[in-house]
Amino acid sequence: MNYPTVTLWSDSRYFSPYVMSVYVALSEKGVPFSVKPVDLARAEQQEKPYAAISLTRRVPTLQIDDFCLSESSAIAEYLEERFAAPRFERLYPADQEKRARARELQAWLRSDLQALRQERPTEVLFAAGRFAPLSAAGQQAAEKLMDVAARLLPATQQNLFAEWSLADTDLAIMLNRLVLHGDQVPARLAEYAHFQWQRASVQRWLAESSCTR
Repeated sequence: MNYPTVTLWSDSRYFSPYVMSVYVALSEKGVPFSVKPVDLARAEQQEKPYAAISLTRRVPTLQIDDFCLSESSAIAEYLEERFAAPRFERLYPADQEKRARARELQAWLRSDLQALRQERPTEVLFAAGRFAPLSAAGQQAAEKLMDVAARLLPATQQNLFAEWSLADTDLAIMLNRLVLHGDQVPARLAEYAHFQWQRASVQRWLAESSCTR
């Protein structure tokens, strides 16, 4: 099969959970791609070469031949349509309501829980970072996250919607900000986050991330 030339633009430290989500999506689709770094510490994303590629001047940006697209949620939906099932693996449930729920969860994880993201940054996930105990706002965000996860995760399943979806990776990323830091998380949710972390596409990203240390 002839594939297009696919490039994923990533932060140079491999700390972005949004880049990770797209990396996992591409890996699950089985589409060959290369990763190119952008040095956010040097504000390289604001310079003309990258600004010409990325409309929003952020990472991730996906480049397929001459088409460029930024924002991880838009990229995931594009990949699901461009490399559609059954020829390629699904990123989202086939069932319409479950697919909508998965996208609802992803949108929420990207727009809420700011205190948790600040107090448990991705250094926890990718560099074994350790930080102060959660503030009242951080604890409130953590409890909200765990409540949502507990409501969505069926008691007898290891994935949210029977089969894996990209929403599982995104939820595990957020839960592991707590789990990998040693914060108190219900055993069922900690086991779910650990299970999702073992997925081959996730482990491939973690290996890439570790190479930058």
